Amino acid sequence: MVGGEAAAAVEELVSGVRQAADFAEQFRSYSESEKQWKARMEFILRHLPDYRDPPDGGGRLDQLLSLSMVWANHLFLGCSYNKDLLDKVMEMADGIEVEDLPQFTTRRELLKKHQS
Repeated sequence: MVGGEAAAAVEELVSGVRQAADFAEQFRSYSESEKQWKARMEFILRHLPDYRDPPDGGGRLDQLLSLSMVWANHLFLGCSYNKDLLDKVMEMADGIEVEDLPQFTTRRELLKKHQS
């Protein structure tokens, strides 16, 4: 009987993961590639329990979605943000593996190279 209980627990876990992924899918931007969305969805799902909106509202989910966009924009588009904000999102994303990231040259690096 233990096997049946374990199988039921696994099925419940898989169902919960599917529900969370389906919930997150509504926040995908039409312009995100599959790779970008996969990474951002992982970011969202990782922190979703901590950012659920309380019953009286509060916009916690909006905050999480904004943080996920900051992280994705920095990673995939090279956008720069306030250091404290970048530190926060990079800490939140710690351990999320993204392969073949684009390499960007900052304006400061270009000016430094030009002045040399």
